[in-house]
Amino acid sequence: MSSLEIKSSGFSQETKLPLSPPLVEGSALEPLGCVRKDMNEIEEKSKDIIKFTAEKLSIDEVSQLVVSPLCGAVSLFVGTTRNSFEGKKVISLEYEAYLPMAENEIRKICSDIRQKWPVKHIAVFHRLGLVPVSEASIIIAVSSVHRASSLEAVSYAIDTLKAKVPIWKKEMYEESSSSWKRNKECFWTAND
Repeated sequence: MSSLEIKSSGFSQETKLPLSPPLVEGSALEPLGCVRKDMNEIEEKSKDIIKFTAEKLSIDEVSQLVVSPLCGAVSLFVGTTRNSFEGKKVISLEYEAYLPMAENEIRKICSDIRQKWPVKHIAVFHRLGLVPVSEASIIIAVSSVHRASSLEAVSYAIDTLKAKVPIWKKEMYEESSSSWKRNKECFWTAND
């Protein structure tokens, strides 16, 4: 059996730890396999978590909300404020939303995702108010058993959100001007 030696300068003892457990039938480790099997068979209820907030968004917080022992993938999209637009220096973005309709549209997107891909949990967090350069304005996280489903679902979520959800963005420029931006992907601007 292979082992790993651990030596510490503060101790005079030498400890040897096995790199892998011994494979002995009927050993004390056998019930552990049964426990693992039972944990894998536990059905976890799928969650859709939607939040609009003026607070700074945390990538770690949002990604942890969708982690599941049943899933091997968590895919994220993080949209951040960039520092320029069409040659103008952007200092921040300001977001507004019609919350009842925005939440309802995001729920529809989550439902559509579940119809198209076998995903477990979905989280969509969008910031409102002022969002400085380099900070996240949106985080979308999706977990699934395999990566393809969560990657495709995240891409669909951001594209559909931009096209259908009533969220407006104003760019604040360094030269004290600002401009509300039309979302070119949004369905109600298609005829403009």
